[in-house]
Amino acid sequence: SSERQISVSEATSGQSKLWGGRFAGSTHELVDALNASLLFDRRLARQDITGSVAHALMLGQQGIISQADARTIVTGLKEVMSEIEADLFEYRLSDEDIHMAVERRLGEIIGPAAGRLHTARSRNDQIALDVRLWAREAIADLSSVLLDAAEAMLDLGEREQDTIMPGYTHLQRAQPVLFAHHMHAYTMMLLRDADRLADTYRRVNVSPLGAGALAGVTHPIDRNLTAGMLGFDAVSDNSLDAVADRDHIAELLFDLSLIATHLSRLAEELILWSTAEFQFVEFADAFSTGSSIMPQKKNADIAELMRGKAGRVFGALVGLLTTCKGLPLTYNKDLQEDKEGLFDALDTVTALLRILPPMLETLTVNSDRMAEAAIGGFSLATDVADELARRGLPFREAHEIVGQLVARCIAEGRTLESLTPAEWAAVADEFQENPPVVTLDASVAARDVTGGTAPVQVRAAYLRSRQEIAARRETVSGWHASLPSLDDLLSKAHTG
Repeated sequence: SSERQISVSEATSGQSKLWGGRFAGSTHELVDALNASLLFDRRLARQDITGSVAHALMLGQQGIISQADARTIVTGLKEVMSEIEADLFEYRLSDEDIHMAVERRLGEIIGPAAGRLHTARSRNDQIALDVRLWAREAIADLSSVLLDAAEAMLDLGEREQDTIMPGYTHLQRAQPVLFAHHMHAYTMMLLRDADRLADTYRRVNVSPLGAGALAGVTHPIDRNLTAGMLGFDAVSDNSLDAVADRDHIAELLFDLSLIATHLSRLAEELILWSTAEFQFVEFADAFSTGSSIMPQKKNADIAELMRGKAGRVFGALVGLLTTCKGLPLTYNKDLQEDKEGLFDALDTVTALLRILPPMLETLTVNSDRMAEAAIGGFSLATDVADELARRGLPFREAHEIVGQLVARCIAEGRTLESLTPAEWAAVADEFQENPPVVTLDASVAARDVTGGTAPVQVRAAYLRSRQEIAARRETVSGWHASLPSLDDLLSKAHTG
């Protein structure tokens, strides 16, 4: 949509001109500025015109307006859309919102017939329709970049498929894991996010058009006809709910918030890993910044923004929930506040998802340093306890023995890997003949269970995730194919 500025000085006494008889005077210019949503809802121009074309076609087919008027309206709407796309459309603050801006310009182009477009329709069901049309497309586009990000994580994991790193609990070294296994954990998060978006799409894909202001309309409209033209699966079953419902926006904002949470967790780990204290990874120069005073610095600013912007997305969700929590049915002007946060959150998360693949692709992984850290901190102690348990000792007793062994090694400045066969034999009778094999490779390979870090299991998990991504891409492609095309509707109007 156009980014041409609308100034407060452009506000005129539009209220009395637009709505006529009920009001003798005009609204104050500051009221016009506060009341107007055109500064942000003009982003819905294409959706508004698409819905209006379908509505006009239905009105003509049902004989509610003449076919000639319907064709004239559609032709005029096509011209309005052309002006918007060419950045020639004049946005006036006095129009208040995108609906009235389009209708005002339509009247200038085709004359009195423009006034018939609003027959059997309210701005209440009109904006509900516009947002649902926009949200479906937004979910489809977001899902595509989300799957790109998930695939980028798999690509990085496969590139480092032999790298072993320490796994952590409480940010303390715990047990060795494959770096690929760690990256796959984030892939799983994003795939669940994709699943949530698909579920949200199903609930968004319901047409509210025909609910009118709140009670339905008195004209013989065909709601299923407009729903079909606009690619909806169903029509809303309650007119009050149709115009008051913002669940789908809250749900989409929650989906965005959880995606932002997952990206923030990944960013936090990458930031830690890039420090001199860890030295696990290094960001490419293209995804780092310097210091204005310290020439040696290489800051992970992009990852920090990925972490920091999560709070901005959360704010949009909390803001909408707060707006909706005390509203009586049905429409209230408070609901005008449902869009700015949604648009901003969508743009923010989309930008983060787009930047993640090239950032991961250019990430340098220090596999030697990771292996060094993985073997340190007695991370193989659990493997020793497990081996004693396999040889017949109760695990709790084995746990006690190995814990004492670790304490002794710490006091002596030793590691488990440095113990000789004789020293292992002194630890427990079960190690008299065969001391345990204490290596990183043996440790990860031993966890050969579904979902475990054994290489064979990780490879199988990657294959399953690749298959799921492919299947989800097909679903998203189907969504895109089912979205209404304004050109197709205009063509239908012409041939009809």
